[in-house]
Amino acid sequence: MRIPFGVIVLMGALAVSACGQKGLRDLRPAGTGPDEFMVLPAKPLAEPTSYQTLPQPTPGAANLTDRNPKGEAVAVLGGNPAALLPGEGIPASDGALVTAVSRYGVDPDVRADLAARDAKKRKRENRTARFKLFPVDRYQEAYKREAIAPDQVSERFRRAGFETPSAPPAE
Repeated sequence: MRIPFGVIVLMGALAVSACGQKGLRDLRPAGTGPDEFMVLPAKPLAEPTSYQTLPQPTPGAANLTDRNPKGEAVAVLGGNPAALLPGEGIPASDGALVTAVSRYGVDPDVRADLAARDAKKRKRENRTARFKLFPVDRYQEAYKREAIAPDQVSERFRRAGFETPSAPPAE
């Protein structure tokens, strides 16, 4: 029995494509070079009004010529960019929110804990992610149990008596 040449080429391409390992949405840059989106142009240098009253240098802190894109966006939209500065503490307007959210205690290592759990889950999910015949979104596949189904949640809230004005009307 003779196998057509196209079938052999297709099987070879399929076998070679199965050797690639992409992981779960690995969005890191391929090379070790700089990330062009991380480079921000600095503000122009300005001469201080008095050389006698210069601020003390603070290693690791922002310079006067460093840009603050989020703060600039907030200022353009009419907000207070000073509310975004780190180290200023919690604004008085957010005090009640922070108190309500932290009423059961706050885990100071929550980010590190979640990162460790996520790394463990991604490693476990990546074991079976290598054996796919067709390209699939492995991120969606790995986190499908944690995904929120908006229609089901909206319907659950409606049945519980909550108003859902921003959701599409119930049919």
